Amino acid sequence: MFKILRNLTKSWPSVIIIVLLLIAQAMADLSLPDYTSKIVNVGIQQGGIESAAPEVIRKQTMEKLLMFSNEANTILENYTLISKQDENYIKKYPVLENEEIYVRNKLTEEETENLSVKMAKLWMINTSAEEYIKQLQSNQTDIQNMLPNNQEQTQQSILPSGSSDIQSMIQANPMQAQSMLEKFNEQLDQMPISIMEQSAIESIKEEYKEIGINIEQYQNTYIVLSGLQMLGVAFFSMVAGISIMLLSSRVGAKLGRTLRDKIFRKVLGFSTSEFKEFSTASLITRSTNDIQQIQMLINMLFRVVVYAPIMGIGGFLKVLASSDNSMAWIIGVAVGSILFIISVLFAVAMPRFKKLQVLIDKLNLVSREMLTGISVIRAFHTERREEERFDKANKDLMKTYLFVNKAMNLMMPILMLIMNCISLLTIWVGAKNVDSGIMQVGDIMAFLQYTMQIVMSFLVISMISIMLPRAGVSAKRINEVLEKKNSIRDPKNPKHLDPNKKGLVEFENVSFRYPDADEDLLTNINFTAEPGKTTAIIGSTGSGKSTIVNLIPRLYDVTSGELKVDGVNVKDVTQKELRNVIGFVPQKGVLFSGTIESNIKYSNEEMSDEQMKLAAEIAQATEFIEQKENTYKSEIAQGGSNVSGGQKQRLSIARAVAKDPEIFVFDDSFSALDYKTDANLRKALAEKTENKTVIIVAQRINTILNADQIIVLDDGKIVGKGTHKELMETCEVYKQIALSQLSKEELE
Repeated sequence: MFKILRNLTKSWPSVIIIVLLLIAQAMADLSLPDYTSKIVNVGIQQGGIESAAPEVIRKQTMEKLLMFSNEANTILENYTLISKQDENYIKKYPVLENEEIYVRNKLTEEETENLSVKMAKLWMINTSAEEYIKQLQSNQTDIQNMLPNNQEQTQQSILPSGSSDIQSMIQANPMQAQSMLEKFNEQLDQMPISIMEQSAIESIKEEYKEIGINIEQYQNTYIVLSGLQMLGVAFFSMVAGISIMLLSSRVGAKLGRTLRDKIFRKVLGFSTSEFKEFSTASLITRSTNDIQQIQMLINMLFRVVVYAPIMGIGGFLKVLASSDNSMAWIIGVAVGSILFIISVLFAVAMPRFKKLQVLIDKLNLVSREMLTGISVIRAFHTERREEERFDKANKDLMKTYLFVNKAMNLMMPILMLIMNCISLLTIWVGAKNVDSGIMQVGDIMAFLQYTMQIVMSFLVISMISIMLPRAGVSAKRINEVLEKKNSIRDPKNPKHLDPNKKGLVEFENVSFRYPDADEDLLTNINFTAEPGKTTAIIGSTGSGKSTIVNLIPRLYDVTSGELKVDGVNVKDVTQKELRNVIGFVPQKGVLFSGTIESNIKYSNEEMSDEQMKLAAEIAQATEFIEQKENTYKSEIAQGGSNVSGGQKQRLSIARAVAKDPEIFVFDDSFSALDYKTDANLRKALAEKTENKTVIIVAQRINTILNADQIIVLDDGKIVGKGTHKELMETCEVYKQIALSQLSKEELE
């Protein structure tokens, strides 16, 4: 897979942008639960008051609070005293007309938090002291039991008659007041800071009312502003997500195009031996279905590789960093359960993923054979047998697909069940914590969101785990093609063809065997094909005729010996230079979808119409071309299925003639022509190829009767060489072939 991903180098700017956007989106998504918590805790429960350190407080209230603190000066450093004469503040705080107030300075978040902790404790002590005084006033019996000294004197010394002022109590009996404060401090040290802050905020609300602040408006303003911020973050996350998907699709499509281009270029360089290793059906599957799997993976890969870990790890760190992380174990349970389910299903489905692509290859192979051989199937009335063969390949693929899909489809409901169970567990444990005063409702909501984000990140990873095995198999299959070393390669220091030996083809002790064969197919082949002469090759079926001519354009390489073209070993020149001087007409005529014109001009699209028409005339193709409504603009179907075998051969010959090469190679290219057309074509060809080298492989004797040199093959060896007349006298194999086709009178 990593070898495939190296092809993303051209898309690195897009990849970098995707990664940055993913990080930004993850950070935005991780901040959303905080906004939810703030809106619920601060906006709804706390009336929009964020901190136990009030933004504004009356001087007398501040002095009352500071009586219980040893850090009065430190606290006052964070406030500015506003006098009654300050007109700017009088408009905002009408209470200034009667008394002075303290306004909190601009502080950092950390400074505000530290001040809030101190002030929360002071508010709690103040509230507790006020309640304590009320108890003293309402229940004298309890007061007497609490005091060890004379009851009447102590009562009078602690709380003067008719007074409920805390300051008066402290001044009346400082020692006892200090004891009371120590007791309060001990109790508060065991209380969660969140509870103290909530209690303090209730006192701050009353203080704000006394100052003249509209609490309802204050609360609404906070909720609206926080909500707008939350919507802004969510909108940014949405835009980033859309941008990521668009860029990922573009990167995936670009990678698919690159891989298809590389495979196509690689396959173009394959020799026949490589094509035997990779079937046509398999190459098509690798170029389409396998690359599509990689492309689909890339579309999701970045979101998993970058986004999911950030969300999972970031969410977990956010939970641990919260004021209360006693529920973090729930996330551990969720992650462990998900990983277990994924591992089990992955182990079950992985072997089937490997088998899936092989079965697709097999189905493509059967389909291709049936479509290309439909005429044979109908002729032998074997439709039923082929249907059964196709049905078997189809059912095997279907069963594997069903097994894999069932396994993967089973995973999602199980994971959703785990996610819902975790939600219930979170709410149940969180409700107990709220009841105990450990957490707030907003904290539970934030924790639940973080938990869902973490679980969803693992769900996304599980989705990629479905695609990864199959994409891994596809990547391996693609690499098999790309890493396949071509058996026929250009030399590092190529030579050039000798212009003084133009058109000369020399076989010197050439032997050849197929890569997996045990013995040579051709043995000790020696002959020379000269310019201006026709060399014909004939022999029984399987004698090696086509193999010899396939060696000339290096469709195969000789096993031993030397094959020269224009005086240079074909292995010492580039394939392009070699094939530029050869006009090759294969045994099976191959046409490409397009028009007659595009097929004849295949070697050179800029070829003149006169040259095209001359080539068609030599190939005896003008007769049927001009009968068509659009003549040379007539459409040719895929594979030339809308023309006859003879017409296909003539167009193939016209294509080679139009190239005007030095060497013409015809591999049994006249077999589908009638005798009259064959004779006319050879006559016109002889005039066109007057100074060219012509090599013809033929089965019919009358095609090669007038050849300057005839090579007779038998079992991969040359058993005769000469003209028709010479071979009739000296070569028994040739004589038997000739007499099997023509009478003695015709031969003479």
